[in-house]
Amino acid sequence: MQTAQSKSKSIKKVLIVGGGTAGWMTAAALANALQQGCEVTLIESEAIGTVGVGEATIPPIRVFNQTLGIDENDFVRATKGTFKLGIEFVNWGREQHSYFHPFGSFGRPFDMVNMHQYWLQAFQNQQASSLDDYCMAWAAAREGKFAPPNRDPRNVLSTYEYAYHFDAGLYAQFLRKYAENKGVKRIEGKVDNVTLNPDSGFVQSVTMQNGETLTADLFIDCSGFRGILIEGALKTGYQAWDHWLPCDSAWAVASEKTTLTPYTRSIAHQAGWQWRIPLQHRTGNGHVFSGQFMSETQACDILLENLDGKRLTDAKLLKFKTGRRNLFWHKNVVAIGLSSGFLEPLESTSIHLIQTGVAKLLALFPDKDFDPLVIDEYNRVAIKEIENIRDFLILHYRLTERQDSEMWRYCASMAIPDSLQYKIEHFKRYGRLISSEMDLFGKASWLAVHIGQFNIPQNYEPLMAHRTNDSQAWLNKLKAAMAAAAKQLPTHQQYIDKFCKSSF
Repeated sequence: MQTAQSKSKSIKKVLIVGGGTAGWMTAAALANALQQGCEVTLIESEAIGTVGVGEATIPPIRVFNQTLGIDENDFVRATKGTFKLGIEFVNWGREQHSYFHPFGSFGRPFDMVNMHQYWLQAFQNQQASSLDDYCMAWAAAREGKFAPPNRDPRNVLSTYEYAYHFDAGLYAQFLRKYAENKGVKRIEGKVDNVTLNPDSGFVQSVTMQNGETLTADLFIDCSGFRGILIEGALKTGYQAWDHWLPCDSAWAVASEKTTLTPYTRSIAHQAGWQWRIPLQHRTGNGHVFSGQFMSETQACDILLENLDGKRLTDAKLLKFKTGRRNLFWHKNVVAIGLSSGFLEPLESTSIHLIQTGVAKLLALFPDKDFDPLVIDEYNRVAIKEIENIRDFLILHYRLTERQDSEMWRYCASMAIPDSLQYKIEHFKRYGRLISSEMDLFGKASWLAVHIGQFNIPQNYEPLMAHRTNDSQAWLNKLKAAMAAAAKQLPTHQQYIDKFCKSSF
């Protein structure tokens, strides 16, 4: 039972500064969770606009939507979305080579030893083909097929997961409608000034350009790279990671819809990489590159020369600095989205970090005391999570065997975090996948990049010498079952046409 004292300490007002995907995901989640006694307001300016390149996601977003009670088909239809079974990486480990990072697993559990150890034993004996061939997500993706996974764990069609591609601007609109229907108030305009409490240093209010002053107990900074509150007002500082992740710019452009592949494609170029994201009405494209190793003009030319269809928009240049704030939550301000830090979109984690930022806030929701113990725990978990993702992204660059350009030579020889070097060495010795606390990407993800970029273990698991299963026979059976299962699935386009086709 809530006492009068606890009620008086309760957060009564939350002010979200900034809209876009981060602002409206936050607003929707808060509106769903704060069912009484708290007013949620969001400030955004149509004039500022949003970055709008986050069009690919990873499977946990399905949990976010389900928690809000959002119907999947309605959501996909409203955002002109498509389905995503993973990412194809082209030219990363070596030129003219590709591999697939799947959502789900390789094979299916059948023994106490991990499946990839059986593959490794057979592969070393020249009795197995590419690791991708034993992955249901790729078996479906390469055929352009899609349907939700089977719920029967005995069925090979239960071994994959999926996420979405969608128009991030339409997703923000979709969530805005959801949030406003639940009572979130939106205010149009720009923040002109932030006032701090002279005693506590907490944010006390923000003043709009029109002179209106807004107060709150809890402020959430969704203002993007600018970090109006977390940096502009509270000066938390920033850790740059560009020595490990050298890309600092991206050109983005839309092109005509072509083949509706159920996966994202990442194609490495001379000083960066190009994304290809298929939507129902267009294809999203971009070239993420390092300004240290390539000019903006050259990077734009490379993108425009490598589009699958006719260009629909002018190319837009985005600049960023990979890294994170020293603190994600400081005093009464929580930074969510780009205001908290930035990791390039190589593994589609930007929207996920918004989701987990909101989830952590709800799990550690404060009262007006803003207990430092709560804030410290939020920061500890948030920092560990983003640093683990950072290491996974660095893995893609560090494992390259390319020597054809200055950037790839730099990446192949650069010093990396000890936490990542430890994982690389363990895999190199026996193919063992070492997990960390708050590791977003599971063993299948790490396995895909290690093997896909030629960090082939020197030995397989010693326990394999004591197992009696026939590796080759089991792998052949698995490969055939997956190929047969893929043929039964509808095409990606057929599935969308039947369940969630947008009206254009």
